[in-house]
Amino acid sequence: MTQDAKPARPDPVADADDAARAQARALLQDARHAALAWTDPATQTPGISRIAFGLDQDGLPLTLISGLAPHLAALQAHPDCAVMLAADAEKGDPLTHPRLMLRARAEFASPQDRAALRAHWLKGHPKAALYIDFPDFAFVRLRPSSGLLNAGFARAFRLEPRDLS
Repeated sequence: MTQDAKPARPDPVADADDAARAQARALLQDARHAALAWTDPATQTPGISRIAFGLDQDGLPLTLISGLAPHLAALQAHPDCAVMLAADAEKGDPLTHPRLMLRARAEFASPQDRAALRAHWLKGHPKAALYIDFPDFAFVRLRPSSGLLNAGFARAFRLEPRDLS
Protein backbone atom coordinates (compact mmCIF):
# COMPACT_ATOMS: atom_id res chain seq x y z
CA MET A 1 0.00 0.00 0.00
CA THR A 2 1.41 3.38 -0.95
CA GLN A 3 1.60 6.19 1.53
CA ASP A 4 -1.35 7.99 -0.18
CA ALA A 5 -3.61 4.95 -0.37
CA LYS A 6 -6.15 4.52 2.37
CA PRO A 7 -7.38 1.13 3.47
CA ALA A 8 -10.78 0.18 2.15
CA ARG A 9 -13.52 1.19 4.53
CA PRO A 10 -15.79 -1.68 5.52
CA ASP A 11 -19.38 -1.41 4.34
CA PRO A 12 -21.38 0.01 7.27
CA VAL A 13 -24.61 -1.56 6.00
CA ALA A 14 -25.13 -5.20 6.98
CA ASP A 15 -27.37 -7.84 5.49
CA ALA A 16 -30.61 -8.21 7.42
CA ASP A 17 -30.69 -10.46 10.44
CA ASP A 18 -33.78 -11.71 12.28
CA ALA A 19 -33.89 -8.67 14.58
CA ALA A 20 -33.67 -6.27 11.62
CA ARG A 21 -36.41 -8.15 9.77
CA ALA A 22 -38.67 -8.00 12.83
CA GLN A 23 -38.01 -4.29 13.32
CA ALA A 24 -38.71 -3.51 9.65
CA ARG A 25 -41.94 -5.52 9.74
CA ALA A 26 -43.02 -3.69 12.91
CA LEU A 27 -42.40 -0.31 11.25
CA LEU A 28 -44.48 -1.41 8.26
CA GLN A 29 -47.29 -2.75 10.45
CA ASP A 30 -47.49 0.29 12.73
CA ALA A 31 -47.18 3.08 10.14
CA ARG A 32 -50.28 5.10 9.26
CA HIS A 33 -48.41 7.70 7.20
CA ALA A 34 -45.16 7.88 5.26
CA ALA A 35 -43.13 10.07 2.94
CA LEU A 36 -43.33 9.12 -0.74
CA ALA A 37 -40.61 10.16 -3.21
CA TRP A 38 -41.65 10.32 -6.86
CA THR A 39 -40.52 11.76 -10.20
CA ASP A 40 -42.44 14.71 -11.65
CA PRO A 41 -43.44 13.70 -15.20
CA ALA A 42 -43.32 17.30 -16.48
CA THR A 43 -39.88 18.25 -15.19
CA GLN A 44 -38.25 14.86 -14.47
CA THR A 45 -37.25 16.26 -11.05
CA PRO A 46 -37.90 14.60 -7.70
CA GLY A 47 -40.87 15.37 -5.50
CA ILE A 48 -41.92 14.16 -2.10
CA SER A 49 -45.33 13.90 -0.46
CA ARG A 50 -46.74 12.81 2.87
CA ILE A 51 -49.16 9.94 2.30
CA ALA A 52 -51.58 7.78 4.20
CA PHE A 53 -49.99 4.35 4.58
CA GLY A 54 -51.05 0.84 5.43
CA LEU A 55 -50.67 -2.75 4.35
CA ASP A 56 -53.07 -4.64 2.13
CA GLN A 57 -54.51 -8.04 3.08
CA ASP A 58 -51.31 -9.74 1.84
CA GLY A 59 -48.98 -7.42 3.74
CA LEU A 60 -47.96 -5.25 0.77
CA PRO A 61 -47.55 -1.51 1.36
CA LEU A 62 -50.64 0.38 0.25
CA THR A 63 -51.80 3.96 -0.03
CA LEU A 64 -54.96 5.76 -1.10
CA ILE A 65 -54.30 8.77 -3.33
CA SER A 66 -56.54 11.55 -4.64
CA GLY A 67 -56.42 12.45 -8.31
CA LEU A 68 -55.80 16.02 -7.16
CA ALA A 69 -52.46 15.02 -5.66
CA PRO A 70 -49.48 15.52 -7.97
CA HIS A 71 -48.00 12.19 -6.96
CA LEU A 72 -50.91 10.25 -8.50
CA ALA A 73 -50.03 11.39 -12.04
CA ALA A 74 -46.35 11.06 -11.21
CA LEU A 75 -46.74 7.40 -10.22
CA GLN A 76 -48.83 6.69 -13.30
CA ALA A 77 -46.05 8.09 -15.51
CA HIS A 78 -43.08 6.78 -13.48
CA PRO A 79 -44.06 3.95 -11.12
CA ASP A 80 -40.62 3.66 -9.52
CA CYS A 81 -40.67 5.43 -6.17
CA ALA A 82 -39.37 5.33 -2.61
CA VAL A 83 -41.14 5.36 0.73
CA MET A 84 -39.77 6.46 4.11
CA LEU A 85 -41.35 5.19 7.33
CA ALA A 86 -40.22 6.29 10.76
CA ALA A 87 -41.03 5.26 14.28
CA ASP A 88 -43.03 7.92 16.09
CA ALA A 89 -41.11 9.10 19.10
CA GLU A 90 -41.96 12.01 21.35
CA LYS A 91 -38.52 12.40 22.90
CA GLY A 92 -34.92 12.32 21.84
CA ASP A 93 -33.09 12.94 18.60
CA PRO A 94 -35.26 11.72 15.69
CA LEU A 95 -32.12 10.67 13.83
CA THR A 96 -31.49 8.00 16.46
CA HIS A 97 -34.96 6.45 16.06
CA PRO A 98 -35.60 3.57 13.65
CA ARG A 99 -36.61 4.35 10.07
CA LEU A 100 -37.13 2.29 6.96
CA MET A 101 -36.62 3.34 3.36
CA LEU A 102 -38.21 1.17 0.68
CA ARG A 103 -37.49 1.31 -3.01
CA ALA A 104 -40.75 0.32 -4.62
CA ARG A 105 -42.83 0.17 -7.77
CA ALA A 106 -46.35 1.60 -7.73
CA GLU A 107 -49.12 -0.74 -8.89
CA PHE A 108 -52.60 0.70 -9.23
CA ALA A 109 -55.26 -1.63 -7.84
CA SER A 110 -57.86 -2.94 -10.23
CA PRO A 111 -61.53 -1.96 -9.90
CA GLN A 112 -62.23 -5.59 -8.94
CA ASP A 113 -59.95 -5.21 -5.89
CA ARG A 114 -61.53 -1.96 -4.73
CA ALA A 115 -64.31 -3.32 -2.47
CA ALA A 116 -61.96 -5.60 -0.52
CA LEU A 117 -59.29 -2.91 -0.27
CA ARG A 118 -61.87 -0.35 0.83
CA ALA A 119 -63.10 -2.51 3.71
CA HIS A 120 -59.56 -3.39 4.76
CA TRP A 121 -58.33 0.23 4.53
CA LEU A 122 -61.14 1.59 6.67
CA LYS A 123 -60.18 -0.75 9.53
CA GLY A 124 -56.89 1.11 9.92
CA HIS A 125 -57.98 4.51 8.57
CA PRO A 126 -61.59 5.05 9.72
CA LYS A 127 -61.54 8.79 8.99
CA ALA A 128 -60.99 7.97 5.31
CA ALA A 129 -64.72 7.13 5.19
CA LEU A 130 -65.24 10.84 4.47
CA TYR A 131 -63.55 10.65 1.05
CA ILE A 132 -62.74 7.04 0.16
CA ASP A 133 -65.67 6.80 -2.27
CA PHE A 134 -64.82 9.96 -4.22
CA PRO A 135 -64.28 8.85 -7.83
CA ASP A 136 -60.80 10.36 -8.14
CA PHE A 137 -59.28 8.26 -5.34
CA ALA A 138 -57.13 5.25 -6.24
CA PHE A 139 -55.55 2.50 -4.19
CA VAL A 140 -51.89 2.04 -5.02
CA ARG A 141 -49.74 -0.84 -3.87
CA LEU A 142 -46.09 0.04 -3.37
CA ARG A 143 -44.34 -3.24 -4.16
CA PRO A 144 -40.90 -3.19 -2.52
CA SER A 145 -37.81 -4.05 -4.55
CA SER A 146 -35.34 -3.40 -1.70
CA GLY A 147 -35.07 -1.61 1.59
CA LEU A 148 -32.68 0.02 3.99
CA LEU A 149 -33.37 -0.09 7.71
CA ASN A 150 -31.59 2.43 9.90
CA ALA A 151 -32.19 0.83 13.27
CA GLY A 152 -30.45 3.54 15.27
CA PHE A 153 -26.89 4.72 15.73
CA ALA A 154 -24.42 2.51 13.80
CA ARG A 155 -27.10 -0.08 12.95
CA ALA A 156 -28.05 -0.22 9.26
CA PHE A 157 -29.35 -3.20 7.31
CA ARG A 158 -30.09 -4.05 3.68
CA LEU A 159 -33.46 -5.68 3.12
CA GLU A 160 -34.85 -7.74 0.27
CA PRO A 161 -38.59 -8.08 -0.41
CA ARG A 162 -38.63 -11.49 1.30
CA ASP A 163 -37.30 -9.83 4.48
CA LEU A 164 -40.38 -7.62 4.70
CA SER A 165 -43.17 -10.21 4.67
